[in-house]
Formats: sequence, structure tokens, C-alpha cells
Amino acid sequence: MRVRTIAGLLAGGWAAWRLLGPETGPRYSPGQVRPLRVPGRSVFVGEKEFFVREAGPVDGPPLVLVHGWGFDGEMTFHRIVEPLAENFRVIIPDHRNHGKSDWIRGRYDVSDLADELAGVLDAIGVTRATFFGYSLGGLIVQEVARRHAARVERMILGATGALPVHRFRPLARVGMWGARSVARFSTQEIAAVSSRLMLRVGALDRENLRWMRAALLRRDPTLFYEAGHAAWRFESRSWLGKLAQPAMVVLTGRDQ
Repeated sequence: MRVRTIAGLLAGGWAAWRLLGPETGPRYSPGQVRPLRVPGRSVFVGEKEFFVREAGPVDGPPLVLVHGWGFDGEMTFHRIVEPLAENFRVIIPDHRNHGKSDWIRGRYDVSDLADELAGVLDAIGVTRATFFGYSLGGLIVQEVARRHAARVERMILGATGALPVHRFRPLARVGMWGARSVARFSTQEIAAVSSRLMLRVGALDRENLRWMRAALLRRDPTLFYEAGHAAWRFESRSWLGKLAQPAMVVLTGRDQ
């Protein structure tokens, strides 16, 4: 009982601090910069607005970079856009509830994201392309290849799967609900820890720390985890092997 009382007091104090306490900004090393300076634009797919960036020659072969869960296109691909843009028309869209695209509440599935991506490509005049999908983006590319087969010239699937959550599925879903609850109260702390972890494992340069933390703070916890539930429901094992498009699968042996 004593432990429960102490835990309850700590939790209540933390909640009160997050609701009523001041928000202090972090300190960064000098020379903070944005890693990618590629302007973007908005396009409409029906009544929904989506943000998309483009780099490289407009007459180059189209390459669509499809980002993963929780990190928009710029956050995910900022290190590889400029090298790829030397030879490709690089297209970096933001999915719903990510980046500068519309925030749309309610349940949705990976198939909805695939249809919206096809709509974005319609809006910018791209009928056929090579697709690289990372994590959740790999699920989306699989659905694009199935539902809009003529659009996919070839595909690269990175750090993804046909059944992303294949073990302890009920426990994983409960874990997402719990993480969402924590994110609602501890947005600042999660952004700080996430950006520092990325710095530690080499996924982020120190001069980009302020930019990444600001991008993490823009996420809505409810919408963020709704994308996770969409990935949780996804399964392509029954039809993935029937896709006819050339594919490369990139497995990450040291994914952190």
C-alpha cells in the first residue's frame, strides 16, 4: 500500500507539473542548422491536403521516398535526398498526420495511405516511378504495388515486413496504448530522449539537434499512435508473393 501511495503521489505530481509548470527550452551547441533546404508544396487529394517536396531534375526518373511511422519525409530521408537528386527526380511526400500534411482524426488502414499516395502522385503528374519504402513506408509501397500496380516500376522495401507485429500481438497493442498515454503527458521529455538517442547512434548530426527536436514536438500523440495501430493491423503474407514488380528487400542487421 505504501508503494502504491508513493507511486500515486509521484504520478499526480508529475501530471500537475506538466499541466501547470513552466516549459523551459533546452540549450544547444552553437551552429544549429536545418539539414535539408528543399522547399515543398501542398496538393489536394479530394478534400485532403498533402505536403510534398521534390528535388533533382524534373525530367529525371521519378523516385518516391515513402517515410515510416512517426517521422515525416524530411526527418527520415534528409541525409540521402541530395545525393539521390543528382540522378533522380526525388519525391518526398508526407503521409496524413505527419509533417505538414493534414491531420485527420479517426481510424484508417495502410491501404488508405496507399490510395492517398497514389492521389498525391496524380496531383504532381507522376504516373510511374520507383518506390523506396522505409518501415511503415514499406507497408504502404506493398499496398501501392497491389492496388495501383501500373504505377510501380520497381520497389525497394527497407526495414519492413509482411506482418510487422508477428509475436505477442495483444501485448504490443496494449504497449502502444500505454506509450500513447505517456506521450500525452511527456511530449518534451520524449522529444529530448528521442533526439539524443538518434545523436548517440549516429542517425543525427549534432548541428541538427534543435531542428529534430522541434520536429518531434510537432507530433500529435493520438494521431502518431493511430498510425501504429494501422501498421499493427497490416498483413500481406497472402498476396505479397503474387506481386509482379521487381523488388529489393533491405534487411537492417543493426537497426536501433
